[in-house]
Amino acid sequence: MVRAIVGANWGDEGKGKITDMLAKESDIIIRFQGGSNAGHTIINNYGKFALHLLPSGVFYDHTTSIIGNGVALNIPYLINEIQSLVERGVPKPKILVSDRAQILMPYHVLFDTYEEARLAGKSFGSTKSGIAPFYSDKYAKIGIQVSELFDDQVIREKIQRVCEQKNVLLEHLYHKPLLDAEELLETCRQYRDMIAPYVCDVSAYLHQAIADGKRILLEGQLGSLKDPDHGIYPMVTSSSTLAAYGAIGAGIPPYEIKDIITVVKAYSSAVGAGAFVSEIFGDEADELRRRGGDGGEFGATTGRPRRMGWFDAVATRYGCRIQGATEVAFTVLDVLGYLDEIPVCVGYEVDGQVTKDFPTTVKLEKAKPVYTTLPGWKSDIRGIKKYEDLPENCRKYIEFVEKEIGVKITMVSNGPGRDDIIFR
Repeated sequence: MVRAIVGANWGDEGKGKITDMLAKESDIIIRFQGGSNAGHTIINNYGKFALHLLPSGVFYDHTTSIIGNGVALNIPYLINEIQSLVERGVPKPKILVSDRAQILMPYHVLFDTYEEARLAGKSFGSTKSGIAPFYSDKYAKIGIQVSELFDDQVIREKIQRVCEQKNVLLEHLYHKPLLDAEELLETCRQYRDMIAPYVCDVSAYLHQAIADGKRILLEGQLGSLKDPDHGIYPMVTSSSTLAAYGAIGAGIPPYEIKDIITVVKAYSSAVGAGAFVSEIFGDEADELRRRGGDGGEFGATTGRPRRMGWFDAVATRYGCRIQGATEVAFTVLDVLGYLDEIPVCVGYEVDGQVTKDFPTTVKLEKAKPVYTTLPGWKSDIRGIKKYEDLPENCRKYIEFVEKEIGVKITMVSNGPGRDDIIFR
């Protein structure tokens, strides 16, 4: 049984908490795309953690955590992340890394930083973690696969090709120091020794695990609207954020994914640049940001203040649809308890026409929100365990959202802790 946990919007929906919670009854948790560029914040009995590369299920003794072939693997980052968990009293997690995963190299981070600086005001709001250059190299076929680290001849030739190509750009476009092939070879040897204990034919391992009836969780990073095909291109990430990609990024058959839990936030937030129709500003945004998440809405990786907005039913319905959502986990509902009334964006006005369909980016830039206002519930709902014990206006808000997005809301998160959840 394979379940996927993915985001419906711009990321930051609270997937980490839901994964951490559902990992309890899972055997294997897999990260299938992205890299250390986005973080998942988790609060449990060990404390508060921001994970970047490790799957959010690493806190249980009975689970195996897998870095799939679709991930941008920053090796020293992964090793440090494992180390930092152990230092804080978490039992050393069982981790496997796909031999087909590709390696994020130090020069990817440099190129990311140089390019954002070159673009200046027209930049993509990158986290400068090297993600776009990494995926560019992967598809240009000059990426380095984990398996290649273990063949000296192959790696030497690959590094040679990389240096020839990159050094032209470094010299003539960025005016920066050139790459040194011997230095990179030494880095690759260090990476090989660091990752060797974890390397595995993940696809074969999962084939057997599925045959054995193991419970498998796919964990996505970011959300639907950051997908390079279906998101707000070009202000997107560089790997697919959709559950469908979980099959590719982990190496399993697509028909094995039986349940797609799409995480939806009770209001909107986004990190980075790009169209954001229901965005709010000034004091209104500051207030929501300060109360939001746990300790406020700031990026788990960058610490950047997130952009805030009201719930966007147009974007969320679309986000659920392209994920193929079978159920929705609705998060951070407790945050809205201070409001007298709560606006919900139910349509976009584009060139004088109101639409309920999510448009392409060119039209999205012109869209204005059409709001419906619902009454607030003016109370703290943390600690409530039963759906029927929620205030009436709170239930009405949930049911209104459910009707708008057209997918059953099966879980309602009303606090940051692992057990702050209401099952419907």
